[in-house]
Amino acid sequence: MTVKTILILGALLSGIGVMIGAFGAHGLAKLLTETGRTDTFETAVKYQMYHALGLLLVGVLMTQFPSATGLSVSGICFLLGILIFSGSLYILCLTGITWLGAITPIGGLFLIAGWLNLVWALAKNLP
Repeated sequence: MTVKTILILGALLSGIGVMIGAFGAHGLAKLLTETGRTDTFETAVKYQMYHALGLLLVGVLMTQFPSATGLSVSGICFLLGILIFSGSLYILCLTGITWLGAITPIGGLFLIAGWLNLVWALAKNLP
């Protein structure tokens, strides 16, 4: 992924995270309370926000160290992790489809892989 794409996705997913969080707190409060899914929804929003900021960090690092290799892999992992981890939890909360909980850990693995790859890329590329 390009620096521009990573930065735009990071900013976009951060803004969407704020909107989804507000919608959950206000528009979905009754539904989430009735289904007992408030904590699950909040976890999805938190992880989306943390990793959207991670995307922004990766983009900034890519601009600061343009010859560094491997940084975009972290961005891809963060993006996939957000989509699978947070996305599956959002759908679970809104639909009650419980089997989606089985794919949530796959998203978590992508998030972990993003951070571990970032460590590797920084150790490999920085003086």
